[in-house]
Amino acid sequence: MIAQARSLAQLGLTQGTSGNLSARVGDAMLITPSGVAYEALTPASLALLPLNGEGAFTGPLKPSSEWRFHLDILQARPDVGAVVHAHSTYATVLSILRRPIRAVHYMIAAFGGPEIVCTDYAPFGTQELSDLVLEGLGMRHGVLLGNHGMIATGADLAQAMHRAVELETLARQSYLADLAGTPVILPDDEVMRCVELFKSYGPNAQDGEA
Repeated sequence: MIAQARSLAQLGLTQGTSGNLSARVGDAMLITPSGVAYEALTPASLALLPLNGEGAFTGPLKPSSEWRFHLDILQARPDVGAVVHAHSTYATVLSILRRPIRAVHYMIAAFGGPEIVCTDYAPFGTQELSDLVLEGLGMRHGVLLGNHGMIATGADLAQAMHRAVELETLARQSYLADLAGTPVILPDDEVMRCVELFKSYGPNAQDGEA
């Protein structure tokens, strides 16, 4: 988990102490702490929150200020084992524009459907934001947070990180295609066909490129 957290900055998905990630551990979740630089993280830095504990935690440091939507996602989605939140450049630009990511490339199927929704704005760390996240995410694996950033989910941290990188790539492709002209958007039925193809591709469900 520490290695994946540090790779957020190495991959250019975030900077400073922004962004956070969590992983399901039985009936609890591990989450990165609030306001700690990624290079300073150690396993002892992580906070452990019971999934039914409403924010109660064990550990020497406070959990990320965004613990609420991590907890709510894991409670609402038994299929999700990890959550990555980042302020990556192109995803954040689209969130500022309140522009969803449409099916400009078939890799959007890795998120379970033909669009990655952008939510309205709500302050970080609030229940209002968490409610918007759950609504925007639905049963898919990515969402943009209005004027904020993005979230990607997965069965485990490796898959959630893969999707976070892919979401930023799709955001960049979408933004640049809009600048260059009028993008051709893949039809919903073609995207859903790719969703089904991903289920049998590679070692992990919906986690590879054909």
